[in-house]
Order: sequence, then structure tokens, then C-alpha cells
Amino acid sequence: MGFRRVWTGALLIAAASLSACGGASDTPRGEMEARRAALQQAIADDPAAIAERVALARVAIALGDGVGAEAAVKGAIEAGANDAALRPLLARAFELQGDGARALAALEAGPVIPEMLGEAAWVAGDVHLANGDLAAAREAYDRAVHELPRSSALWVDVARFRDASADMRGARDAVDYAIELDAANSAALAYKANLVRRAEGLTAALAWYDRALAADPGNAAALIDQAATLGDLGRYRDMLTALRRAAVLVPREPRIRYLQAVLAARAANYRLARSLLQRTRGALDSEPGFMLLSAVVELELGGEAVAASWAERLLAEQPHNFAARRLLAAAEWAGGDAEAALAALRPLVARPDADSWSLLLAARAAAEQGRDIESAGYQARAATLDRGEAVPFAVDADYGLLTMAADAAPLDPATVIPAISADMARGNTARAIERAVRLRDANPGVADAHMLLGDAALAGGRYALAVEAYRAARDLDAGERTTLRLANALYRAGDAAGSGAAIMALRDRQPSSVAADRIAGHLAIELGHWDAAIAHFERVGSRIGDRDAVVLRELARAWAAKGDDARALVLIDRAYRLQPLNAGIMELYAALLERRGKRQAAADLRDKAAQIGR
Repeated sequence: MGFRRVWTGALLIAAASLSACGGASDTPRGEMEARRAALQQAIADDPAAIAERVALARVAIALGDGVGAEAAVKGAIEAGANDAALRPLLARAFELQGDGARALAALEAGPVIPEMLGEAAWVAGDVHLANGDLAAAREAYDRAVHELPRSSALWVDVARFRDASADMRGARDAVDYAIELDAANSAALAYKANLVRRAEGLTAALAWYDRALAADPGNAAALIDQAATLGDLGRYRDMLTALRRAAVLVPREPRIRYLQAVLAARAANYRLARSLLQRTRGALDSEPGFMLLSAVVELELGGEAVAASWAERLLAEQPHNFAARRLLAAAEWAGGDAEAALAALRPLVARPDADSWSLLLAARAAAEQGRDIESAGYQARAATLDRGEAVPFAVDADYGLLTMAADAAPLDPATVIPAISADMARGNTARAIERAVRLRDANPGVADAHMLLGDAALAGGRYALAVEAYRAARDLDAGERTTLRLANALYRAGDAAGSGAAIMALRDRQPSSVAADRIAGHLAIELGHWDAAIAHFERVGSRIGDRDAVVLRELARAWAAKGDDARALVLIDRAYRLQPLNAGIMELYAALLERRGKRQAAADLRDKAAQIGR
């Protein structure tokens, strides 16, 4: 190796300390762009420059420009740089281009100098994480942290890894340490905002997004996440402003088009929504939210076959996605295929907690095929407007084999969770709780582990244990899935006030939560807080439309209690047209008609209700 090669190797090691190898950078984007321009000019003035090419590669990596980074690294090697020092940077360039296989191949193509081993492991960790190989990612990140223990950017990726592993507590610790190492790390602050959004709610997250954007106004990812949060808060103008700012920075970013499509769909401008979805050019086609929105948009525009295709693709990925199943049924029904609609609904209507919409559509589809008895059964269940208890998802495997597998690997969620579900389905809740406790103890920072214990405890009637488990889950993830479970457990344990407080806390954290508003509305009805009930149910109606018979009935009840019979009559009439066999709706309708002097019509309704009840 000549003198020049040794000298450039030393320069490369010095350059390695200038910034991290990861895609995140603690330097604002505007400064990085200016630095890139200066380095490009320096290289143009001296084509043999090596250190400048290495610095340019790092700037390109920080800006997320994998193609530019690849060109800069290869230029440095061609100019005589030590490829053993640059191999991790080349791998990072490939990783940024979405080519994980080339990234790993680059790392394995030859030796890596000791000073760059941490960066090599870091790239490998990111590739394995993207591939879903969490075990390999863990091993790689452990090596990277050993070599680069004080890299703020690396700790952000460690937080992402822990989050992907469902370890919320570990993710929080990692991102907090990243911020401790560098309080101006915009990527760390933005990721902290994402974690806070789940743990503490939408409003709490906004302050962290503001801090991230103050540190780097050019952080497009933070702008996009902030826009999504603002949209969930119903602040659509602010959402659009954030998206426009992001579009200036990354005009081809598909997530921007997707979020704009969400806005368009909420405004019922489905043609614009379709156009925006198409402009993502397939980049998000595998994302569940994208598939669901595409199905909705196509169904609204009369593209039943395309809507069904999107719903089927989503169900292939998420077989228990009820919204996708309802969309598939609606698309098949609208397309004139009653048999396919009923087939799509069967997994839903077979459950005791089936919703009335699914039951009514199943009744119509069954009647269309001449299955009158089956249709009548669905209609009768729908007319009650009362949903039964949810049951565990069925496990299509032999019970003995499931329990043997779980006993052999009691800490492996892949074997234990199906066994717990099977135990619960068979009524063996004590065994389910025992398995869940062991899994929880091994994963104290994982919200799902606590929820699993809560579900098993609730099934076994151990309400105090369920409340304890759900509280622990909510401390890690304060979203709907944890809070609604906690509220239910509190109510069953006899703590109605605590249950209501949990629901209102969810409502405050996530104002867009339909479930929170719906339950809060029912609680307000029970307490006679009519104005609050009206506010809650009107918010539900504004998000889901005016075809929910329960919402219409409760609104009618609240307005009638306030003395506004005219408004109540309009609402209960609409509810009756949706559910003409529901006795409760008929009784309220009859009472309102009688108060308006229409005694015969009221008597006829009561007679019909009595006949149905026989």
C-alpha cells in the first residue's frame, strides 16, 4: 500500500467521526444541502480529491440520497481510497435505495477496517429490520452499539427496532437516550413524537413534532407525521399546510399523496382521492391503510370489482380485519353477487358480537338466494341492536398439538398466543392465565403481553387482575385497543365511574375516536346529561354518516328529553326506516307520535312491537 493510500485511509477514519452512517442526521437539511454544494464544487476543482468525496457521500446519506452516496463512494474508491474503509458507506448507499441484498453483499465482499465495524453492523441491523428478521437485527444492533455507544442517530434506529419488536418501554428508553446525547437531533425528537402519540395521545405529540421541526425545518418525515396527527385531531387546514410544506421538500413522497387522498375522501371528493392514490405509483400498494382507502374510494365511484379486489388483498394480509370484510361484502352486493357477499360476511355473522349492519346485509343476501329461514335469523339478531360478547379468534389447529408446542416453548409468542386462544375457547382460563403471566413477565415492556393477560383474566372472571393488566398495557400504549379493554374491565368490576373516566381520557387524547365518543354518549344518556350525549353522538354521525340506527335512536332520545320533539321525530323516523323490527325504536317512536297527538299511529306501532315480541 503506497503513502497516498495510507494517508487517505487516515482521512477516511477522521471523516467517519464527522457524522453517523445512518440516514438520520442532527444537522438541519438546509445546512446539509449547502454543504453538499460546497463539496461538489471542491471536487470539481480537484477531481482527485478523496476526503471531499467521502464527506460528500456522508452528506448524501444524511439527505437520504442513496444514488448520490453510491456515486460519491465509488468515485472515492476510483481515486484511490481504501475500499475496506468505505465498504459500510457503500452498503448504506444501497440500503437507502431499498436494495438490502446488495447492501449485505457489499459488507460481505471483503474486510472492513476496525474503525468502521460499528457502522457496518448498523447498516446490517437496518437491513435485517426492514426484512423483518428481528433476531438478526438485534444481533447487529448489539454489535453497533458496542462500537458506537454514544451515537445519537444509532440510538434512534435502536428505538425503531425495539418498537418493531413491540417493546414500547425499550423504544422509549432508546429514543430518550438519543435525545440526551443530542438534544437537537430532529430525527430523535420526531420519533419521540410518534411514541408519545401512542402512549399519551395526539395533542401531547404535537409539542414534540414542533421541537423536531424547530431543530430542522427541513425534516420532511416529521412534517408528514405531524400532518397525519393534525388530521386525526380534525385540524384539516393545519394538516394541509404541513403537507404542502413537506411537498416542497420531497415532492415525490407517496405518503403526501396518500394523506391528501384521505383529506379528499373525508370531503367526499372521491374522484380527487382516486387521482391522488394513483399518483403514488404503487409505492404504498402493500400498506393496509392504502388498501382500505382504495377499496372505499373505488366502491364510492362504482368500481365494485376493483373495490372487492383491494378488500381481498387486505384480507389476505389481515384475515381478521372486519372493516375490510364489510367492504368486500358491500362491493360484492353492489356488484350483484349476493352469494359472494354472504360468503364474505359469514365469519362476521357467525360471531355473537356481530354488528347489525353486517347482519342486515347477510339477511338480504340470504333472502336473495331463497334462504328465508337463515335470513329471518339474521334479521332478528340485527333488530335487537345489542351485540353479544366478543370471542377469541378461532384457531384452526389441534388443541393437543397447540398446547404441546406452547409447553415446549413457553416464551415464544408464536406458539403461546394460539395456545392461550385455544385455552380460552375451551374454557380452560386458568391455564390461559398461567401462560399469559409467564409471557408478560418475560416481556414487561410489551403492551400486547399485558393485554393478552388481561384478555385471559377477563375470560376467567378475574376482573381485578384484568384491570391491573390493562392498566399496565395502557401505560405503554394509550390507544383505543388498550383503553377500551380497560374501560370494559372496570365496568365489569363494578367501577362505572372509573370506566367512564377511562373513556373520557381516550376522548381527550384521541378526539377522532369514534368508539370513545359512542361509549361516552351512552354513558351520558345513562346519567341524563343530554347536551353531552348529543355532542358525542353528533360527532359520531359526522364521521360515520347518518345510517347508524343506534346513534339515531340515542340522539332522538336526548332531543326528546330536552323537549325538542320535532327534531327527535325526524331522527327516530330515520332509525325506524333502518331498523323497522326493533322494539325499542318503535316504543320511542310511538311515545313521540302520541305526544304530537297521533294516537292511532302510536297504537299501531305498539301493536307491531307487541307482535314481534311474541
